[in-house]
Amino acid sequence: MAANPLLRPTAEGLWCEAGGFHVDPWRPVETAVVTHAHADHATPGCGRYIASPNTLEIMRVRFDRNLEGVPSDWGERRSFGDCAVSLHPAGHVLGSAQIRIEHREEVWCVTGDYKREPDPSCESFELVRCDTLLTESTFGLPIYRWPDSKSTLDAINGWWRENAATGRTTVLMAYAFGKAQRLLAGLDPTIGPIGLHGALRGPTEVYRDAGIELPPTVPANRTTAAELSGGGIVISPPSATGTPWIRAFEGPGGMRIAAASGWMQVRGRRRWQAVDRGFVLSDHADWPGLLRTIEECGANRIGVTHGFTAPLARYVRERLGLETFEVPTRYVGETPPETIRGDATPEEALAVERPDS
Repeated sequence: MAANPLLRPTAEGLWCEAGGFHVDPWRPVETAVVTHAHADHATPGCGRYIASPNTLEIMRVRFDRNLEGVPSDWGERRSFGDCAVSLHPAGHVLGSAQIRIEHREEVWCVTGDYKREPDPSCESFELVRCDTLLTESTFGLPIYRWPDSKSTLDAINGWWRENAATGRTTVLMAYAFGKAQRLLAGLDPTIGPIGLHGALRGPTEVYRDAGIELPPTVPANRTTAAELSGGGIVISPPSATGTPWIRAFEGPGGMRIAAASGWMQVRGRRRWQAVDRGFVLSDHADWPGLLRTIEECGANRIGVTHGFTAPLARYVRERLGLETFEVPTRYVGETPPETIRGDATPEEALAVERPDS
């Protein structure tokens, strides 16, 4: 990183000495400015959280009902030491923010996770002009280029409709916060009933309370198994699909399982997850989206973190002529998912949840 950087990596995460706060720490700290409530960006146990109102609500559902937080509206400037901090929509999931930090006429922006494509289930991305950009790189390789999301959601509904016509229950694997609600917003409820795994219900209610339009759902459990079997669709975390819980929903024609993720761009991922269908739908920027953001923000220094850091940093340095540096993170890959029960609480689901895609 540059000499005397405004943000520097520590054992707890990114530290801003001039402001006296950490950004997305992975260990408990006194003051945490948080981009969003996924487990690889928000950690329980901090003394004080600064985040968007929707992020704080999600964190209370997932971490601690008594969590202390300072809600920050979009664009609202707050002083921390010698810094002015404001949050701006990242377009990743509901409440996700980019963090703009201004110090002595120098501006840094930490994107957190983000996507450029409009999404009816969350706030739209806002470009933040800055001198130094710290961007994620989850899909920082040229092979990752997303198809139109409407076409993908139409394909999911078409597949569900075909399954329902033959008495097959449809199971759609999705992470409990963000991806599940984005899929839910795109499902056609006229095809059949929609069931939610227990870990999805808390975050989904936060979305409804925030005014996001979602179709009616039922809890996916033994009571509703007969209703969902055959013509229904069950949205489940990936970690629950191999459990005895899921077999209760098998229809007379069997069951079909799909995964919706950016990783489905690579066929090997579909085989690894043993799914019948893979739909390419991501809540992260693809390769063109990453480059577009880097070029449009006006920064002359680019920090790269969370993903394919080296390839993206090298491309930006050699092709765009910008100064680059890699920012270390605790989360450097994925591990095979553990399993959780269908009646798992959000806290139990969080304990085994992998970083989303």
